[in-house]
Amino acid sequence: MEDYMIDVDHVTVRFNKASENIDNLKEYFIKLIKHQLMFEEFLAVKDVSLKVKRGEAWGLIGTNGSGKSTMLKLISGILKPYKGTVKVAGTIAPLIELGAGLDMNLTARENIYLDGTLLGHSRKFMEDHFNEIVDFAELWDFLDMPVKNYSSGMQARIGFAIATIVRPDILIVDEILAVGDMHFQHKCMDRMNEMLSGGTTLLFVSHNIDDVRRMCDHALWIEKGNAVMSGQVNEVCDAYFQSQQE
Repeated sequence: MEDYMIDVDHVTVRFNKASENIDNLKEYFIKLIKHQLMFEEFLAVKDVSLKVKRGEAWGLIGTNGSGKSTMLKLISGILKPYKGTVKVAGTIAPLIELGAGLDMNLTARENIYLDGTLLGHSRKFMEDHFNEIVDFAELWDFLDMPVKNYSSGMQARIGFAIATIVRPDILIVDEILAVGDMHFQHKCMDRMNEMLSGGTTLLFVSHNIDDVRRMCDHALWIEKGNAVMSGQVNEVCDAYFQSQQE
């Protein structure tokens, strides 16, 4: 049996969505107390499997709402499966939602130490790497400004710089680089390639298929929660691209 960094085995993720419109909190609680709330089952991911070896780079592709981000949250431990199992080996650095882990009312300087603590780093470690983080994010001029005043691109810069200051076993990146400028995107791609060369495993979601081809060696195509195809990146991307032209 092979050892996998990520082993997603026949996983289904279920959400309950309200089957009727309730436009205020009072009505919601009245129906809740009277057991009159009606829910409709929604399967965001349906019987999907994914096995990833150390050092592989997998791109997850598909149209909006296909279940890509749900898969990443599942692997990150944010969501639990309704059916199936998820096994992950090693440390994960998830860059899934813009601003996740950042306190918008604090400055970038304060957030560097806060986020570092949440990632398990000591204050001494963050002090030693502080300049390196800010240099990479290119935010010296905005270091003492509250993050809530940052653009989405600036938030992405500080989040990526903090998350990748050490080499995690698994790096998960979900579309957040799309908000950065071209120069910063290239910096992030270079850093991810360095991490891959060092043995880091990558899960990468992007609507830019060229970026998926450039960064990844394998791909999983998901559509409406179903796994359509998985395998070598160019074969899967070619099939996906062809489907979008039909």
